[in-house]
Amino acid sequence: MNESIDIFKCNCNVIHQDIISQVMEKMPDEENLYDLAELFKVFGDTTRIKILWALAEAEMCVCDIAALLNMTQSAISHQLRVLKQARLVKYRKDGKVVYYSLDDEHVKQIFDQGLIHINEQ
Repeated sequence: MNESIDIFKCNCNVIHQDIISQVMEKMPDEENLYDLAELFKVFGDTTRIKILWALAEAEMCVCDIAALLNMTQSAISHQLRVLKQARLVKYRKDGKVVYYSLDDEHVKQIFDQGLIHINEQ
């Protein structure tokens, strides 16, 4: 039998009600958990990750992001719309040019924590 599967089985017959109650007290409500899952779905696309990475380095317009990633402006605009709806990026207009940047420092912190996690040995 595969030992790695066995670690996911619980052989106890006692429910640890104190632990269940403690965790249940701290569990966010269903709506917040849903919103959190939706946020993490946005991070599930490599193109969006590249855009966020670029915007963590500098404020950029669609043309610059498209050139950097070797993609069409249309494709970049679509991804920026998704990122904006998730409140991960913001924009400002300067004449006819629209510049994008990360919405706030939290977005960079999510990135930094993710990189720390995947680079752990």
